[in-house]
Parts: sequence; structure tokens; C-alpha cells
Amino acid sequence: MNTQNKPTKDRLVASYILCVAGFLGIGGLHRLYNGKIGTGLLWFCTFGLFYIGQFVDLLLIPGMVDEYEQNLRLKAGLSPLGLPLNQPVVNSQVYRPTGNQLMVQLLEAAESKGGYLTVTQGVKATGAGFAEVEKVLKEMMKSGYVRIDNDPITGAVTYHFHEL
Repeated sequence: MNTQNKPTKDRLVASYILCVAGFLGIGGLHRLYNGKIGTGLLWFCTFGLFYIGQFVDLLLIPGMVDEYEQNLRLKAGLSPLGLPLNQPVVNSQVYRPTGNQLMVQLLEAAESKGGYLTVTQGVKATGAGFAEVEKVLKEMMKSGYVRIDNDPITGAVTYHFHEL
């Protein structure tokens, strides 16, 4: 089974071949193949909505195939990424830095970014939550080690560590 969130190549190729067959008078086969029974029968009876629908479907096929495969994964009890759903989590421990550990990790992240850090970058670097990172950064700002600014291009709130 495909574990990525994109259509499998074989199903995609088969769908395009069936769509091309619609231009020979057998419209809708690609829709039937991808589980769209109602519109597949409509395309079959109207020559692919008078061939206009066949042309439009050439652009829509990747989404049709992806939707069909996602539905198959859900029926099989898998997430869209192919991971099992509703499985009990056993002994899951997530490392979450606290207090001084979080502050040190934020300083290291800021140092690697030239003395500037956004909350999102802090979350990514530490694995802590947005509220935790923002709280620590504001504490550091109150103590005078950090000043707050906005990125001139994106407008994002940026914390500047002037000693780094």
C-alpha cells in the first residue's frame, strides 16, 4: 500500500488510459474505476458530458485517484499516511525540556540563527509548545537579555539576542 499522500503511479496511468478511451466513445470508465459510480454512469450515457467532461477530467484525475486511495486506507483502518488508526499508545514518553533546559535550547537555536529567533523556530528547535516557548522568551525579554522586534520582510515577531 502507498504510504505517501500521493496517488500510486499504476492507478494514475490506468485512470488516464481509461479516460482516453472516453474519447473513443466509452466515457466514464476512469470515474467508475475510481469509485465515482454516479458520475461514471452519467459520463457513460452522455459521452463524457459531450466530451467536455472528459477534457476537464484530464486535470482532475490525480485528485480522483488520491481521494479513492485515501478512502481505501480509511476503510482499512489506516490514516492518510498509511499509519494505523486507533492503536493504543504504549509507554509513550515525549521529552519536553523545562525551565533552564528550555532556555538553553532557545539560546542555542538563536545562536545558530545569527542571534534572531521566532517562536515557531523555538518550537521547532526544542519540541516544546508554543505557549511554553513564548513564555520563556518573554521572561528573557523582561530580564533584558532579549529585545523584541518584527522581521522587516515577513512581519513576524522576532526575538533578538544582542549578546549572541
